[in-house]
Amino acid sequence: MNKIYFVYCLFILALSSCGVSDDKEPNGKNVFRYNESAGITSLDPAFASNFENVSAVNQLFNGLVQMNSRLEVTPCIAKSWEISKDGLLYTFHLRNDVYFHDSPIFEKGIGRRVLASDFVHSFYRIINPRISSPGAWIFNDVDFSEKSDYSGFIALDDTTLQIHLKNPFPPFLGILTMQYCSVIPFEVIEVYEDDFRSNPVGTGPFKFKTWKEGVKLIMVKNDKYFEKDKDQKLPYLDAVSISFIKERQSEFMEFVSGKFDLLSGLDGAYKDVLLTHDGKLNKQYKEQFDMQSIPFLKTDYIGILVDEKLKRVKDSPLKIKKIRQAINYGFDRNEMIKYLRNNIGTPAISGVIPMGMPSFDAKKVVGYTYKPDSARKLLEEAGYPNGKGLPEITLSTTVVYQDMSEFIQSQLAEVGIKIKIEVLPTAIHMEQSARARLNMFRKSWVADYPDAENYLALFYSKNFCPIGPNYTHFKNQRFDQLYERAKWITNDDERFEIYHQMEKIILEEAPIIPLYYDQAVRFSAKNVTGLEINPMNLLTLKRVKKS
Repeated sequence: MNKIYFVYCLFILALSSCGVSDDKEPNGKNVFRYNESAGITSLDPAFASNFENVSAVNQLFNGLVQMNSRLEVTPCIAKSWEISKDGLLYTFHLRNDVYFHDSPIFEKGIGRRVLASDFVHSFYRIINPRISSPGAWIFNDVDFSEKSDYSGFIALDDTTLQIHLKNPFPPFLGILTMQYCSVIPFEVIEVYEDDFRSNPVGTGPFKFKTWKEGVKLIMVKNDKYFEKDKDQKLPYLDAVSISFIKERQSEFMEFVSGKFDLLSGLDGAYKDVLLTHDGKLNKQYKEQFDMQSIPFLKTDYIGILVDEKLKRVKDSPLKIKKIRQAINYGFDRNEMIKYLRNNIGTPAISGVIPMGMPSFDAKKVVGYTYKPDSARKLLEEAGYPNGKGLPEITLSTTVVYQDMSEFIQSQLAEVGIKIKIEVLPTAIHMEQSARARLNMFRKSWVADYPDAENYLALFYSKNFCPIGPNYTHFKNQRFDQLYERAKWITNDDERFEIYHQMEKIILEEAPIIPLYYDQAVRFSAKNVTGLEINPMNLLTLKRVKKS
């Protein structure tokens, strides 16, 4: 009873020290402010599954390795590592000067040193079924077999960690840069359990101060942070303040008035105010803001459910491949990007793998362009000349992409394909597409790590949703064989050639309609420096300065 009472007291003390009711920013401090209109659902790395959560978690936590702006894997808590010649054994050597943030849960409230065993606990937690982390799949290639010389994750000593794989998997080091792989203290988890989502304790450049959900999240400088910029201790900022204004127009007005230091992404509410028609910053804002833009490892597409075992597919004209191909030919991606996105983005005419990915090759992978005559011919071959007799097809989307859906609807009507647009709330749209309840749906995929395998996994038959990310329920034996073969290939050129073969299968079978490869776009105040932009669009604030 004494131990239980002691832990309970610690828990209450921790809650009171978090200042959960105090949403005020530190006075007179160097504070970086931005808005997350979509909100944040968790500060637990185990649930860093969307862009908003990832951005916050990235400020609070660290992993073994990290990705730089050139998509190179660089040291973080692991100062060095070796990979065995067979590609199966990864050995990491950890720094001995990394400490968890102070917390009442630790002895005397002082954060202790990070050990290799902390990574073992953190990684096993990700795959624990009770946690139900959406990132559990990242360790599918780890060997937990008792018959192997090594099993799973092993701490050889305080600063040496080993991970053993079942088969070579070249992207694995990149996977370890994901926020899912952040290190967390096991004793804090034992106290908070599921409440760790709102009481995070990490090692990052900023530490948690307070979070009033839907209002404000504040993180303050970690004075004990281990990374340096040359000889200067990081971070430079005193605090980070995140607001949660849902209306993008209001967010824009707050940014223009100087209340936010960053505006990320492009929205119809303000794109024509900030940008010229060719995607440049308008003259009246050049003295006030800086604009950064870079190819984003993100592909926007329309998914089509093709699993004929499902009744909704048996009754749908979309089960016919030539109709899916006709839709791909039936609208002008160039015009869509020009008028609806001010030329921010690139038409997706080379398959699902986006520009910026090392294996991208527009010459070897040739996709669909605007060919209305080809669309009409395919409709005729499918038994629907000029669309006569073709049932109306429902496209499910969200309000953010309604204008783009209407553009596609208008152009497809000219070749004889009638589209009905169904606008759903974002949460419902995500839930229904993830459970194969929509025949045709607007979707996008952001790379979790910089390897095309991440995109091709969308079409692997063992990844059928809701268990995996195969939302179209696409199944092709040849594709699966190539996918499984590619995971064993360590030579990049050879692996990329297999990727190209897989993309050609997807383009031929057309379970998706690629729309565009996105661009990461950021607008920042002139007094902000050190804000790097990268193809993963990962927000990193440890080197940011405000004058």
